[in-house]
Amino acid sequence: MTVTYIGLGSNLGDSQQILTEAVHKLASLGAIQVSKLYQSPPMGPQDQPNYLNAAVQLITDLAPLALLDELQRFEQESGRVRLRHWGERTLDLDLLIYGDEQIQNERLTVPHVGVLERDFVLRPLLDLDENLYIKGQQLKDLPILQNPDLTVLDAANWANL
Repeated sequence: MTVTYIGLGSNLGDSQQILTEAVHKLASLGAIQVSKLYQSPPMGPQDQPNYLNAAVQLITDLAPLALLDELQRFEQESGRVRLRHWGERTLDLDLLIYGDEQIQNERLTVPHVGVLERDFVLRPLLDLDENLYIKGQQLKDLPILQNPDLTVLDAANWANL
């Protein structure tokens, strides 16, 4: 069994409902814990709605590429729409961390590219484990977290688990 972390994001449709359904699908793959729910401004083009973001800790026996396949299947089942690079989308599921592994191939990079520069990824990860390290860096000490650009929407059990 491997401890993994999945980033969730949505800014099209009923984003909270879409993320809740994604969490329930992730629970079919192993034991999970869910972060708080956040709202953040878009990282790319600014002419799109704000995002809802969260993270899930998933303990699974799936291999990295098999897990990626499941994440992509869940995105498709949610009617994933990706209109442009860094643009709006119904559901985005990113494999952020897979145990202590560092993976680099044509389909998957773990730890996820850019994870250390994105407060909307880091804050939910820290909800799940305040002592997480990535690439030798303790996440809670990263400067980007000093002035986060996101809002907690729901600290309670937003995913109805």
